[in-house]
Amino acid sequence: MATSSFTIIVKFADDTVVMGLISDNDEKVYMEEIKHLENWFQENNLLLIVSKTKELIVECSNKQEWHYQPVRINETMVERVDSFKYLGVHISQDLSWSHHNNSLAKKARQRLYHLRCL
Repeated sequence: MATSSFTIIVKFADDTVVMGLISDNDEKVYMEEIKHLENWFQENNLLLIVSKTKELIVECSNKQEWHYQPVRINETMVERVDSFKYLGVHISQDLSWSHHNNSLAKKARQRLYHLRCL
């Protein structure tokens, strides 16, 4: 359950996604939500695997490039990525479909090769 109207927590099976809106370079609410989620995992005796945790920043503003502080969970730095795969969809920081489409095309070529061999 999100504690702020600026964050959303999406859960599917054993995956959890935290989405936060950061405006005017104020990350306070976002960082508090991550800390809240970390505490919730601990209180419910659940293991949060930091090595499988990724941070993706989508910057929609052309004004200037912000420098966001790194996220730490259990005193371990969370890896910041340009794209990741969630529920079968490749999401990139520029929200383009190119990475996802390239992945699907590669998979289709591989399967067509196997069909040709048959």
